[in-house]
Amino acid sequence: MTDTKRPHPSSSQAAQAIIESAMSAMTSTTKPPLYDVTIVCTTDDYQAAYWMDRLSNGVCKKPTTATGNNDEGVYPMVLAVSEDWSPSGAGNGLGTLYAFQKACRVAQEKFGVDIGSDLKGGKISAALFHTAGKGTRLAPLPASENNNKPGVKLPVCHQLADGSYEPITVLEAVVRQTGIYAASRSGRLSVYWGDQIFVPTAPFEYTPSHHVDIMCTLEEEPPTEKVWQERGLEKYGVIAVAKGESGDAAQVEKVDHPTAVRMLKNLGDIGRVGPSLGSFSVSAKILEALCEEFKEELAAKDGKLDTDPHFWMPLTLPQDEYISLMSQKGVEEDESRSHHMRMSKMKESFMAANSELGLFGAVDVGNNACWWDYGQLKLYITNNLKLSEDGADADLLRRFFGVTSRVMNSELSGVNVDASASVSSCKAKSGSVGAHSSIAAVEAEEIQIGEDAIVVNCAAKKIVAGKGAVLYNLISESEDGIVAEDGDVIVAVTDTDGKSMLLKSKIDICGGQAWKKVLDGNTVSFEEVHKQNRDADVSTIEKKRKELYKKASSSFGL
Repeated sequence: MTDTKRPHPSSSQAAQAIIESAMSAMTSTTKPPLYDVTIVCTTDDYQAAYWMDRLSNGVCKKPTTATGNNDEGVYPMVLAVSEDWSPSGAGNGLGTLYAFQKACRVAQEKFGVDIGSDLKGGKISAALFHTAGKGTRLAPLPASENNNKPGVKLPVCHQLADGSYEPITVLEAVVRQTGIYAASRSGRLSVYWGDQIFVPTAPFEYTPSHHVDIMCTLEEEPPTEKVWQERGLEKYGVIAVAKGESGDAAQVEKVDHPTAVRMLKNLGDIGRVGPSLGSFSVSAKILEALCEEFKEELAAKDGKLDTDPHFWMPLTLPQDEYISLMSQKGVEEDESRSHHMRMSKMKESFMAANSELGLFGAVDVGNNACWWDYGQLKLYITNNLKLSEDGADADLLRRFFGVTSRVMNSELSGVNVDASASVSSCKAKSGSVGAHSSIAAVEAEEIQIGEDAIVVNCAAKKIVAGKGAVLYNLISESEDGIVAEDGDVIVAVTDTDGKSMLLKSKIDICGGQAWKKVLDGNTVSFEEVHKQNRDADVSTIEKKRKELYKKASSSFGL
């Protein structure tokens, strides 16, 4: 294994220093950076209860004092709430406002704390993580977590408060990573998506200069038509930042260079541009203003508005350009004009009373930022296999997850493990682990793990995984054990009684495209399993799964 502190390639020594500072903070075991309030927006109340408990006793646990007791202050605090909106959903715009308001009520009821007041007073920082959704492109893994998409496990284990080890979930990794921005965001609500991890190459400690700032990867070169085409910026939502000290920005979406220049004429000369990451932060003042503006929709739980097309673009683009852009989405001109007028009126009133900050700005994470996305099956596989690769990107990923050896916390005395494999908290008596495979929380008498395979949280007398196979949450006490052919994806879906069914796919099948199909080896579609999993008691099911895992492992003497 190469040096675990090897920096990711970047354009400057300054960027390398930022990477090192970020990694040191994110991997701190004594004082990890955390937001004072962590809000998780989930699909249902069972998931909300699960995350309140798991994060409060895990990555967001209160620090211990000099006497060894937990800090008695109310912060850090975890608040998980469900998006109990209409079936079509609130969109991430109204969904953000609704989740924050609901979290405020939960904080008052459970802890007697007015987090809205504390945020407005600049006493705390808060972060909201959007996790609701079907996760179709990650199928069938979310089905194995009973629709608890952010609970999908990664093939690397972390230590729990009781000293035991279990696979870290995607959301836990995201919460750990994003905490590096907390110190700069007192009095602000930060909003993130629950399946992406990145290491910035641009400063993560800064003084906010705008009521809204959005994360993006700004290009170093001036935004000429050539740069626009070479970078493929017409494929993305793009943030453009004006030249000069103001740092004012605007957003356009999936347009070519001439169209962007026309739409962004209000900014004046454009200094830098780059793809938006979607994640953003808002001041307590504009958060309050948005909640007031949309109070009728929030009270009725009616409507669906997203941040980019319904908040940021009408706030930063001229009316005609906004109407033109929305027409590409099939929105009628009258509807777009009416919405733009509504947002413009709110903006005028708000900025007249709150001109100490600009309205909309950018937070650059660096165009060489290291990025790991787990929101699609193909990316889940690609990024988890990095744990067994060489190179700067893989070294950073291992360092982030605390992987200091290719085999950790494992008992594999009779197993031949390839030097390139990544093994975390596994037990087996015989067999082999193939090249560039990644396995975690695997217990078996015999394992035969093929090259590029991923096996997570599986227990059986014998486990055979073909080349590139993905095995997940599988438990068996049969003599035959678990067998997967090359490229198979096999997961178990368990209910509250402990009964399980297998759900199968292939590594080259997109769950979104196959969502309504019954794939070979299955009796139902991914969509039907999702319906069956609605309102599943995920805490009870996880407890039952752990009991079954322990029972199976004990049955063959491990």
